[in-house]
Amino acid sequence: MQLDIREFSGGELEPHLAALGDLRIRVFREFPYLYDGDPEYERDYLASYCRAEGGFACLAFYGARAVGATTCLPLVEAEEAFRRPFVGQGRDPARICYFGESILLPEYRGRGAGREFFRRREAHAARLGLPVTTFCAVDRPADHPERPAGYRPLDSFWQGLGYVRHPELRATFPWREIGGGDEMMNTLTFWVKGEAGD
Repeated sequence: MQLDIREFSGGELEPHLAALGDLRIRVFREFPYLYDGDPEYERDYLASYCRAEGGFACLAFYGARAVGATTCLPLVEAEEAFRRPFVGQGRDPARICYFGESILLPEYRGRGAGREFFRRREAHAARLGLPVTTFCAVDRPADHPERPAGYRPLDSFWQGLGYVRHPELRATFPWREIGGGDEMMNTLTFWVKGEAGD
């Protein structure tokens, strides 16, 4: 059975917020995020994609089960913490589409969904007239104690899609890591595709 990827805009996503939040918690527990998920935070965070005029999401279904998802919205509608690095570098957020998560349960990877998620988000950005697309990824050292044997970062995959890592564009966000106690600050670096970033 093939994955069925469906698109949702704005409020159309609302009935699927619980499933999307559960996917985020499950997938982001893995290295490199090591996120000890908070369902209440997930509800609040994901609701922003419902409220955003340019909010967009894709969910991948295997039968009736949601097994993957991806989101995006205009950077001007994203949290201020996502906009700040671009404003600080003199880049206009009004030209940029911010890509949120791109997540898939492990047993459904390798079927082309990741590439399709990017294609559909880039198409949505084009419909909105936003020539630049971006996302951020957490920074982890190569010798991190939780790094699994054989772990391969996604850098080459992202580069193959035309994205360029921009070390000057960084944001910090707190979250509680698995096996930890209090929230810890984590640094994420942005990858950019489009005329303003490459």
